[in-house]
Amino acid sequence: MRLQLTIEYDGTAFRGWAAQPGMRTVEGSVRDALDKIFPRWESLAVAGRTDTGVHALANVASVDVEGGPAGARVAEALNTALPADVAVTDARDAGPGFHARFSARARSYRYRIWRPHVRSAFEHRRSWWLTRPLDLAVLQRAAQQLVGEHDFRAFTPAGTHHQVFVRVVRTARWVDEGDVLSFEVTADSFLRHMVRTLVGTMIEGIDVGALLDGARRDAAGQTAPPWGLYLVGVSYDPTGAEPTSQRPDKEGEGRR
Repeated sequence: MRLQLTIEYDGTAFRGWAAQPGMRTVEGSVRDALDKIFPRWESLAVAGRTDTGVHALANVASVDVEGGPAGARVAEALNTALPADVAVTDARDAGPGFHARFSARARSYRYRIWRPHVRSAFEHRRSWWLTRPLDLAVLQRAAQQLVGEHDFRAFTPAGTHHQVFVRVVRTARWVDEGDVLSFEVTADSFLRHMVRTLVGTMIEGIDVGALLDGARRDAAGQTAPPWGLYLVGVSYDPTGAEPTSQRPDKEGEGRR
């Protein structure tokens, strides 16, 4: 049976999602939990491979399992085996054609900035503490320039593994919540550090519109710290089926 798992986590104490030898990662914690709950599992995949310190409210994973609990008991069972800073909030039968990464049609991120001059113990590692004056109207105009199909290579590290830099941004906006100013963006997919570099560039007042046609990385601004970033959701077609031309060959294999 192929499961679709919705997973939330506090990324503070993790070296990102992807499993790394000797490092505490979200994927490593999920793999350990799967080992404890299911006699057999394989083909673990995830929609968003978040970086060190980045949080998730609703990342999505897919995995093939045999035996173990069924139905509504899956999430509860996995949570008994997961550490306190990771939780499965939903688990369901996804069908054999579903793949967490390749079936995804859009991903949404939020970046939070803490604005008061007095720091918050609760916002530490939950947002970027930035007290400088910010012009919301200017930031909003910058965000609107991001919408559409553009070449975002200026907003990912120069030594990247990416081959294609064009992404389609569906929505982008800044939201004033008083003490917190949030940048919210949805796109078909994202380059590494893309959201954080977009935030840093807009905060510095650099014209992002002039960088959306394949500009060099050094033309953009700083990369905002990871602890303000949250993966807030992943969107799928109602059928959940993946395009046959994009099937992975050996994506995230687990214990057999």
